[in-house]
Order: sequence, then structure tokens, then C-alpha cells
Amino acid sequence: MDIITTSLIYFLIFLISYIITQKILEKFQNLPPTPFPAIPIIGHLHLLKNPSTIHRTFSDLSQKHGPVIRLLFGLRQTILVSSASAAEDCLNTNDISFANRPLFFGSNIVGYNRTTMVWAPYGPLWRAHRKIASTEILSPHRVNTLSHIRAEEVMFLIRLIYIAGKEQIVEIKPALMELANNVMMRMIAGKRIYEGRNEKSDEAKRFDAIIKVLQGETFCAVDFFPFLKYFGVQKFAERRFRKVFLGMDGFFQELVDEQKIKMEENSRFNNGDLGKNSKNLIWELLELQQRDPGYSTDDIIKGLVQVLLLAGTETSSSTMEWATTLLLNNPKTLERAKQEIDNHVGANRLIEEPDLAHLPYLHCIINETLRMYPPAPLLLPHESSSDCVVGGYHIPKGTMLNLNLWAIQNDPTIWDEPTKFKPERFEGVKGNRIGYQFTPFGSGRRACPGENLAMRVVGLTLGSLIQCFDFESVGEIDMDERVSLSMWKAKPLQAKFSPRHNMVELLSRIFT
Repeated sequence: MDIITTSLIYFLIFLISYIITQKILEKFQNLPPTPFPAIPIIGHLHLLKNPSTIHRTFSDLSQKHGPVIRLLFGLRQTILVSSASAAEDCLNTNDISFANRPLFFGSNIVGYNRTTMVWAPYGPLWRAHRKIASTEILSPHRVNTLSHIRAEEVMFLIRLIYIAGKEQIVEIKPALMELANNVMMRMIAGKRIYEGRNEKSDEAKRFDAIIKVLQGETFCAVDFFPFLKYFGVQKFAERRFRKVFLGMDGFFQELVDEQKIKMEENSRFNNGDLGKNSKNLIWELLELQQRDPGYSTDDIIKGLVQVLLLAGTETSSSTMEWATTLLLNNPKTLERAKQEIDNHVGANRLIEEPDLAHLPYLHCIINETLRMYPPAPLLLPHESSSDCVVGGYHIPKGTMLNLNLWAIQNDPTIWDEPTKFKPERFEGVKGNRIGYQFTPFGSGRRACPGENLAMRVVGLTLGSLIQCFDFESVGEIDMDERVSLSMWKAKPLQAKFSPRHNMVELLSRIFT
């Protein structure tokens, strides 16, 4: 036999042996089922043909193989969970076991050596981060005291659209991103980044580049094929990550240094007397640094800034774009929302944050948008720190968890006509969770601590748009999705916004 025939025979023997071994392991270790074939070395990566719709690919796999399936991404063991009951096993029953994040090469560099709240291992450092976020940065009291920032930025958006005129086609995504970024930057560093000019400042351009970096991937081929580090792949990836990190870190360090200078000036001229509500996030963290230098280092502060910028802008911006799109496609729902706001607020003033508690249908619209298009359809991956049981299957220690939130929230066995926009299904529901069937901000120890802030930004912005303008679509609206870190419209929404008849007088008085 020639060498090609011999090699082919050996490969077939290896492949058959591999498949038989996998089946034996599944049976005797009670592992979750796995799709066929799992190709040696690459595993199931060949199934992920379109990363931008990976949530739908995962959903199709779950429909064929069950709500808990085992996947091999290269040499990395992964489970895919796509049912509410199995999600409860992960995020409630085994919450501590799945409180860790998988170790990705890029997270060591971009994530400040895994010291950020997103990538830090479950332990004392992560708990300290979480406590600061929950009780200081994003506490209900803190969020309340900064309501003027959100009101001013929403007013800026309304003014921008009003001045554009009713015949002007508006691509809403950039405006929503700038609103969300300005809200977060004013909370974090006490400054606006975008001023609404046609030409962006150099600082705004740098900030755009930072956000683009944060939205990018933090993993590389070595995470799934460790042997590639012997072929120089890891060194190449490290150079790439270091380059983007240095630009981002330099920007964040400038923000920290600016606040240090202001603190020094305040101490010299005002005896350090500055009301707590006047302090931004970095200022408060620097005060903590003075009290506890060992914990609140500059890198820790910059890591918190990084996480808040990413979480605070992606979630609200994508949700607002999807909600506006859905209302354009459902004029009866839009009309009912207008009526609710008119009845409660009227046309003599603009909607304010305290009004949101009295606008239940608006809340239903937001919840239904979050159900159909969750900002993070797969959440961030978790990793088991111990052996556990999910859906009746044995899950070994070190298994990466991908939870398909989109599949659960669009499951036809849970939701009646899940592909239809029906805000009424949330009437009578308080809050933003229904067990593990609807958890758009995650659940368990790693749930998003910024839920309260995000809902206020989305509620006030969407409510203001509904109150002030009539919406008109420009041609047929493309409803395709594009998933990166968040779920965005594949084609950004373009629409016309004309002042509502009953709001013309008020808007004219405010903006002219």
C-alpha cells in the first residue's frame, strides 16, 4: 500500500476509535448528548458557520439534541443550556460552581490581568468589586441622585431630532450610542464626550476607538487549541492584545489623572469640602484609594471604568434601537403607548423619570423588546469550578457554560407566539424577571448590577421619543440581527421623526 492509503486507513481507525470512546464516555459518565460528528481536534467548531447569528445556530442544535448538550470547541469542553429549568440548575442550584469565568488569553491583558468585575475569578476581589458596584456606584440612591444627567442627555437627543426636521432621515443608532456614552461618562468622570457637532473632537474619536475595542473579542485560537502556542500563535495574539490595551489604558489613565488634579485643587482651595452627590465615580474610587491603597489601585479603578462603559452603553443602546424598530412595525402598540403618556403626562411638559412608575404599558413594551432581542443573547460564559449536575447530566469541573438566553426567551413551549411582538403578555408583571423564563440581565452571582440604571435610561429615552414624535419608517425595515457582544440590528434603523401635533407648541418653546 502507498503512504496515502496507509495514512487514510490510520485516520479512519483513529476517527472510529474516537467516536466509540466518546459514546462510551457519554453512557458511563452520564454526560450530556453531543452532536455528531465531533471532528478530532476542532470538535464542533465546524457547526458555527455564521458567528453573527450564533444564538440561532445554538437554538437549532438544542432543538435537535435537547436542552443540555455537550460541545467541543477545539479542545475545550462546553455545555450549551437552552431551557429555563436547566438554566435554574446552573444559576441557582449550582450558582457557586458556575460563578467563575473561563480563562481566556485576551482577558489577562485587556481585562487588567483578570482583575475587572467581569473577568475576575469568584473570590474576595470579585466580591469587593461587586459590593462597590451594588452599594456605591449603582445603588438606587446613587442612581436617583444622578437623574439630572439622564434628563439632560435625553433632552439633548430630543433637541437633536427636533432640529433635524420632519423630512430628515435619522439613523438613530449613533444618536442613542452617544446618549448612553455621555450618560456613563458624566457619571464616571464628570464630563461629556460628544457635543453634537458634525465634526467629532479628537477625544470623542479616541473614545469611539475605545468602545470598539471593548466590543471586540477577548479570546483567540490558543484558548481552544493550546498546542498552537508552540507555533508562535500566542505571541502574535499577545502583540495584538497589547496594542489595543495600551491605547485603552492610556485613555483611562488620563481620566484618572484628571480627577487626581481636581481633587488636589479642591483640597487646596475648598478644604476638600465637596458634596457626595457632586462627586463622580473616579473621584469616589480615588478617595477609597487614599483610605485603602492596597485595594483601590489605579488599575482596579480603570478596570471598573472599563466594565461600566461597556455594560452601560451596549445594553441600553441596542434595546432602544430594537424598541423603536418594533414600534414602527406595530403602529397600534405605538398609538396605545402615546395615549398612556398623554393621559398621565399631557402635552404641557416633557416626561420625567418619576413618571415611569405610572406608565405600565411602556414598561411592557421594554420587557417585550428585551424578551425578543436580549442585549446579551448568550450572556457571558461561565465555567464550573466543581463537578455538578445540570438537567440530570454530570458536568465535570472546568466545563465552560454557554447559556442561550435568546432560545429560552423565545421558546414556544413557554411563550405563546414568541416571534410576535405582544407587550400585553407582560401586563401585571412587576420588575424585569419571570423565574428563569425571562432574565434579560442574567441571574445569580454574575447578574448585571446595572439593571436599574439601564431600565431608567431606556424608559426615559423611549418614553420621550414616543411623547414627542410621530415615527415614519423609510422603506421596508430589515429585522436581521448581528451578534457581537450584544445583539444589534444587522442594518441600523433609519426613520423620520416629526413633532406630534399636540407637542409642537411645547417643543417650539423649549428649543427655539
